[in-house]
Amino acid sequence: MSDAASRIAAHRARLGKRLAVLAHHYQVDAVVAQADLVGDSLELARHIPGLAAEHVVFCGVHFMAESAAILAKPGQKVHIPDVHARCTMADMAPGRRVAQVLDTLIRRGRRVVPLAYVNSCAEVKAVCGRHGGSVCTSANAGRMLEWAMGQGEGVLFLPDKHLARNTADALGIPPDRRHILDVRGAGDRVDEAAAATADLLIWPGACSIHHTFRPEHVTAVRAQHPGVSVVVHPECRPEVVRSADAAGSTSYIIRFVREALPGGTVAIGTEINLVLRLAAEYAGVKRILPLAVRPCANMARITEAKLLAQLDSLEQSPPVTVPPDIAEPARVALTRMLDVCG
Repeated sequence: MSDAASRIAAHRARLGKRLAVLAHHYQVDAVVAQADLVGDSLELARHIPGLAAEHVVFCGVHFMAESAAILAKPGQKVHIPDVHARCTMADMAPGRRVAQVLDTLIRRGRRVVPLAYVNSCAEVKAVCGRHGGSVCTSANAGRMLEWAMGQGEGVLFLPDKHLARNTADALGIPPDRRHILDVRGAGDRVDEAAAATADLLIWPGACSIHHTFRPEHVTAVRAQHPGVSVVVHPECRPEVVRSADAAGSTSYIIRFVREALPGGTVAIGTEINLVLRLAAEYAGVKRILPLAVRPCANMARITEAKLLAQLDSLEQSPPVTVPPDIAEPARVALTRMLDVCG
């Protein structure tokens, strides 16, 4: 055990039930080893309302800590070891721009319901809450898109265009009923005529990690490892999802690997830390390969040393906060998702 790990363990023993450490699957092993809960966005969001800890340390990117702060109970403090751990996809949909584009879409009286992928800032979640919308994760995108389409005359899905199209494919929404928006400017470049005839309006964002996987990666791994099973994250391009054997959230990928036959080979298209952790877990039982090596630089900002520094200053460091006028409608949007998904 490293000196940092020993000191973290001492803090955890001292604080006891006053502290809960949460970590996303894309965190490095040294951080995951210190977590009370490890999961994807949906799993961790479900746990927040039930946590009794006074201090919740969220090892992930900033939008996750924001969501935790929104769902936290009064008096509960949420911390993140590095406030600069952002999400490039979330930053592609600034709250003000989303509000402007949505205003353009609804100004002629059409009821457009916003559905934000959880990889979005609190301001975007608040826009969804104010306009009768909700949020979704990669695990429940299909269910939430079906819900949203039953609430109005169209759905604005943001910010991930690939998750939007892959979910639409799974639900059988034809391409001619979808429209990818031009969100430049203040909403003045939206093709209102095209938008008026589409059931699904798509924000043009993408994950900087999953966007880089390509069909050629799938072709290459099948050539190198005959009989390989390929599973990818639904933030990947639709053509990658179509060429894979399966696609799903991080929790789905973990389950897919667990259920794969002993002696088999599985290639995974997602962030490399999860792939390496699964490869180590199943070493000698089944072979786990990365479709391509793709680390998330923002997830990597959270380190064992920064987690220790956060715990060293826990009582003095300012927690993650969201202004009440944003937190309340954002909480409405998040709670709608939790209610719909049970």
